[in-house]
Amino acid sequence: MHRIFQFHRIFKLAFSAVLLIALLPTASARAQDLAGVLSKLDAAAKNFHTTTAAFEFDTIQTDPIPDTDKMTGTAYYERTGTHFQMAAHIAHDNDRPAAKAYIFSGGVLRESDTGKESDAKSYTQAGKYESYLMLGFGASGHDLEDKWTIKYLGTEKIDGITTDKLELVAIDPAVRKNIPKVTIWLDTARAVSLKQDFDEGEGQSRICYYKNIVVNQPLPNGAFSFNK
Repeated sequence: MHRIFQFHRIFKLAFSAVLLIALLPTASARAQDLAGVLSKLDAAAKNFHTTTAAFEFDTIQTDPIPDTDKMTGTAYYERTGTHFQMAAHIAHDNDRPAAKAYIFSGGVLRESDTGKESDAKSYTQAGKYESYLMLGFGASGHDLEDKWTIKYLGTEKIDGITTDKLELVAIDPAVRKNIPKVTIWLDTARAVSLKQDFDEGEGQSRICYYKNIVVNQPLPNGAFSFNK
């Protein structure tokens, strides 16, 4: 019986060693792939100035009652040096016409349910979430590494475009508490996201889809302002 026990123990150790050796090349390849993606983002970010994109934001709740809210509209992003700003103008909320708008600039987030300046509310503490807003829109590889623990998940095609899929976990525990994990699908050549999945925990997530992306073209007048 003792010899049988020893045999099983040796077999388990040998199997574990073989499994570990088998996994090492994969882990190394993943690390090289991630390094390549981040390097491409560094290069693309240097030439990034503006983006216009049609978006769909789906807020999905699975617990306690399954529910989905959908907003569609147009998003604008601009990065000049260290200055970043973005705006989301909502055209439809759950397929009903809407005029909501969210504008982030100078570390301040402003929102208006009517899209009018007179109804806008300001949130001056929003600056700490800037890294979320610029995810995949001008963020360099170094920007991501500064804020996130990153895992490379391979490639995936979205709308016929091959994207690099990354899993991000915020380094800041306060941020990680609100959003445990983010998955993004990147067109690294242009430093833009085609899809983002924000896991907010407790059965809720926010999935963002971007289409008709135009990079480094002039933005319309009033892109970062509300209607008067």
